[in-house]
Order: sequence, then structure tokens, then C-alpha cells
Amino acid sequence: MNLLRTGEDIERHEEQTLAPFAQKSTATRGRLHAQPADRWRSEYQRDVARLIHSAAFRRLEYKTQVFLNGTGDHYRTRLTHTMEVASISRTLARALGLNEDLAEAIALAHDLGHSPFGHSGEETLNRLLKDHGGFDHNEQSLRVVTLLESPYENFDGLNLTFEVLEGVQKHATTRTAPDLGDYPCSCLEGQIADLADEIAYYAHDVQDGLEAGLIKPAQLSDVALCAEISRHNGLDLTGTEAKTTRLSLARLLSNHLIHDVLKASAARLAAAGLHSADDVRRHPDLLIGYSDRTAREAKALRAFLYTHLYFHPEVNDANQRACDLMADVFNAYLQDPSQIGREATRRVPNSGLYRAAGDYIAGMTDRYLLREHARLFDTA
Repeated sequence: MNLLRTGEDIERHEEQTLAPFAQKSTATRGRLHAQPADRWRSEYQRDVARLIHSAAFRRLEYKTQVFLNGTGDHYRTRLTHTMEVASISRTLARALGLNEDLAEAIALAHDLGHSPFGHSGEETLNRLLKDHGGFDHNEQSLRVVTLLESPYENFDGLNLTFEVLEGVQKHATTRTAPDLGDYPCSCLEGQIADLADEIAYYAHDVQDGLEAGLIKPAQLSDVALCAEISRHNGLDLTGTEAKTTRLSLARLLSNHLIHDVLKASAARLAAAGLHSADDVRRHPDLLIGYSDRTAREAKALRAFLYTHLYFHPEVNDANQRACDLMADVFNAYLQDPSQIGREATRRVPNSGLYRAAGDYIAGMTDRYLLREHARLFDTA
């Protein structure tokens, strides 16, 4: 008996077990640059490996999620956030009979374009590049995997499958990747990764906010989603700030949202009468999502987090001070382009100095940018 499973075995298993509207490896549109098939892995499993082994993925460990990297050992970083998104994506895909490997690959790629210092850093780069195309982390993620990561000798980029690029592209506001088609929606696996991103940050930002003391448990009693979950599970939000409350609420919130998405999405898929992954792409509406009630409650939770966490002075002021340093570094590069890295310098003729400097800064970790500021301005 041969216990080894080849890539062909995996693809046959997909055909036999996945839903008809799932994206199968055998139906991939392939890669921009043709490469031989791998004996032991499906095409999407190869994409997962390429992303995990990329330098951009490793740098996520030292990029801000909400709290500046280094603020505390237990707060989420951009890397741990991405890992949680990938885990939720696999859970949703498995339960709905979809392609787990593809959903995971899209999840792993979705935040590779994030700048240092979280969303404040993104806003700063967008301002600095406003007359040169602006900056959007979703578009930058596509730029990372199609151009900036270059492990191969004959072409730029990671040469991911079109389906992974499609899943990342559907976050972006403009088309910056190879032509992926004019469908209104991405495959279901891409829709899953998009929503898993939201579920992950709702749950872990509540937990991190409680951990930091910037959100008080009693405040969450006025947030319908948290109040309902707490009441349902016997959590006391008004009388304690115990660690178990923080951990339990985050876990229960994540589970509640996942279960709601599965139930609501399964009903939509059953009603849509889909027979293929392309039927999904042609469908006028997204099919993966919350129930109407939970969508309203999630939107209210998001508003709460913006008011009480993301724009809290302890978070926002620290991020803004760091972003002032980012602007200093960017302007220093414009004044003396010889200061930017070798690879960024190589891209100046095609991309222009502003974009090359933006690429270089966007790829930095929080701590590297601080060191670069100290080097350029002799403040060490």
C-alpha cells in the first residue's frame, strides 16, 4: 500500500469532496509564468508555501496591528492577525465544502502590503503619495506578490495562481495585477478570506483593548453583539475585569460570528443555484456574509472600536508621532535618493522616485523605520 499522496491525489480528492461551486486546483487559470507542476502539492498548496517563505510575510511580525510593535508582548502584530485570519478562513472553507488551501493562501497574502504603524501609517503614505497614485495597502499587497518579492531569476513576483491574485485584488480599488477578468465577485474562497479578516480583528481588537485597559468591560454592555453573547454565556461584563472575561469574550465573539456566517452563507448558496466557481463570479452579490441582524450589530461594534480604541489618545497619539518620523524618512529619500535600498533604487527608472521610496518604506517594519530615522537624522 502506497501511503504517499501526490499532487494528483490531492486534486482528485478535491473533485470528489468539494462542493460543485468550490474553486478546484484542476480548474486554476494557472500562473502568469508557466512552471512545472509539483509532484506532492496542489497549486494552491504551493502558493501557501511561497507566501509563508516570503520576506514580506516574515516582516509582518514587527508591523503594528493596533498597538505599536513593542508596546507589549501579548498584543497582536500584523503577523499574528494574519495567522488568525488564515485559521478562520480554513474553518469557514471546510464547513462550506470549499477549497481550504486557496482560502488560506488568499488570507496569508491579504496584508502583505501593510506599511509600518498600522492604518495611521497607511494614511500617512497615502498623503505623501497623493500626487503620485496614492497608497492603499490592498493594492500594495498585489504589488508585493507580483513585483516586489523576487525569488526567481527570470521574472519578478511570487508567480501565484490567478485565483489567489483575484482574491487579493477584490479588496483593491483599482486593477493593479494582471488581467483577472471582469467578474463582479471573486471566488467564494476569496469572499471567505475577506470576511475572516473582519471577524479576526473584531475579536482580537476587543481582547487587546480590554488587555490594555483602554476598553472597560462595562462599556461593552452597550454594544448589542457583546452584550448578547455575554448574557447568553453567563459572562459578567459590569462587575469584573478578570482575565477570563477578556479571553472568553474574544473566543465567544469569534465563534458567534463564524457560526452566523456559516448559517447565513449556506442559505444563500442553496438559494443561488450555483453549479461552478464561475457561477459564483458571475453572481451579482456576495454570497459569504453575516445574517442581516448580525451585519447591523457588527457595524455597531466596528463604530465602537473606532471611537474607543483606534482613535483613543493612547493609541492614536503614539501612532501619529511614529508617522511623523515616517514622513521625515520619506522626504529624506526624496532629497537624497542614494539613501534608499538597492532594490528600490533599481525600480526608480520604471516606477519613479516617489513610488520607489513608498515601496521601500511600506516594506519596513516598525523598528526598522525607527532605526532608519535615527540613522538619517543622527538621533541614535
